[in-house]
Amino acid sequence: MNCPVCSGRAIGKVGVEQFYCWDCCVEFTNQTDKVVIYDLAEDGSLVAWDDPALDTGDMGVSAVME
Repeated sequence: MNCPVCSGRAIGKVGVEQFYCWDCCVEFTNQTDKVVIYDLAEDGSLVAWDDPALDTGDMGVSAVME
């Protein structure tokens, strides 16, 4: 399995269909029709990359995909 963000192979399993990439430090889930990518917030909570709060900059999390 490769990371959907960086294509790295340093992937760990966090839970059922939940994975963590040690190379780019994101967590992601494999759902039947899509992959959802999460950043880890300072308090340990998960923030989805498609979260509207990311667009306003309120969370201070950069979600730039190249």
